[in-house]
Amino acid sequence: MVTAPTGALTDEAQGFLDAHPEVEAIDILLSDLHGIGRGKMIRRHELASLFRAGRGMPASLFAQDVEGNDVPAALDTQRDGGGDSLCWPVPGTLGRQPNGRGLVLLQMFDRQGGPVPHDPRGAMMAQIARARAAGYQPMGALELEFYLLDARGGMARAPLGGRRLSGTNCMSVDELDEMSPFFEAVYAAAASFDLPLETLISEYAPGQFELTLRYRDLARAADDIVLVRQILRSTARRFGMRACFMAKPFGGRSGSGMHLHLSLTDPRGGANLFADGPQGDLSPLMLNAIGGIRAAMADSMLVLGPTLNSWRRLSGAIYSPACNSWGLDDRNVALRIPGGDGAARHFEHRVAGVDANPYLVAACVLGSALDGIEARTDPGPASSAEGAPPLPCDWSQAVQAFAGCASMRRILGPDLHTAYAAIKQHEVARLADHVTDIEWQLYGTL
Repeated sequence: MVTAPTGALTDEAQGFLDAHPEVEAIDILLSDLHGIGRGKMIRRHELASLFRAGRGMPASLFAQDVEGNDVPAALDTQRDGGGDSLCWPVPGTLGRQPNGRGLVLLQMFDRQGGPVPHDPRGAMMAQIARARAAGYQPMGALELEFYLLDARGGMARAPLGGRRLSGTNCMSVDELDEMSPFFEAVYAAAASFDLPLETLISEYAPGQFELTLRYRDLARAADDIVLVRQILRSTARRFGMRACFMAKPFGGRSGSGMHLHLSLTDPRGGANLFADGPQGDLSPLMLNAIGGIRAAMADSMLVLGPTLNSWRRLSGAIYSPACNSWGLDDRNVALRIPGGDGAARHFEHRVAGVDANPYLVAACVLGSALDGIEARTDPGPASSAEGAPPLPCDWSQAVQAFAGCASMRRILGPDLHTAYAAIKQHEVARLADHVTDIEWQLYGTL
């Protein structure tokens, strides 16, 4: 019998089928380079075979733009003749969706069981393996900000009372109560996947919310985000709403981020290697990690802000960082060290938008942190936003910087790096050629 290279066991499939005799179909989902779910809907009787033998899909999924069109320069990085590679289930990600179907995440491998180099989850797992080889177990959690809109893109109506969401209402418990039928359905679906959803708040704009997830193994933390976005989309449809994961859907309102909390532990005993020293001093290991991330920040910005819309959030910095800075318990910096118990010390990377691919974010942030640790990179002095170098503020320049960056090529692998850069260069060219409505409004009568 073939052993799944992900470690998935057929017992998981059988346990799900036994627990859910009503489920007739299962969505099998692979995350492309944009974080968009690509895959198939299989029938109940096919699930065991997926866990036993994998399922064929083309690696060309990783050479597509956001609309699913092939990008020739990205396809040129693939040398498989267009044939199918094998996708295998990710252990612990099988559950029942609000739509009544099952769902399981996948990772792609070649026919010999090696990772397909274009798969973003594979890139993350390679950096996790690098960390483990150095004696570190990466731990993390990602926070998710998003908007709930109506089906036409306007403000949604609350399920209780029917009020159209309006006003900032930051941290309003009454608004959470009005939205409670929706979020109760989200939490119920999350329980089927063992998703550790925790705190919910209304954020700093009408219809904007934030969900936090429990800290755990970094790979599972990234999988969590992929799953919870699918659950939010599916649940929203059933309430006549739309879950929006654009980084800046509305000018003049708060953008939506995906903050990554990260630490390294000792895999032998679980001790936090970022914990404060005996005198309350910050861990040199953590400071070196921050130094590595700061050194790579400009070249990694395309991963953190992958779309033109991402840069609207970064240039209009309402509670989003504008500088390459770090500091203690300061929400204006890019890399924040939260206060609290020094034994649980970690840092929060606050730059990525909610539109970023969580696997690529995890790979680049962890890889840059490991580079900093290996080189013992000094993070420089803690500073406020005013005292630090600005983050890049131009999307097309970020594409060029990423494409020419040797460290991003090494961290992500040459094939994924080249394909991602080619797709984004294609996207920049397409949008540069598009005449917008505002141009007609301003210049159409000249």
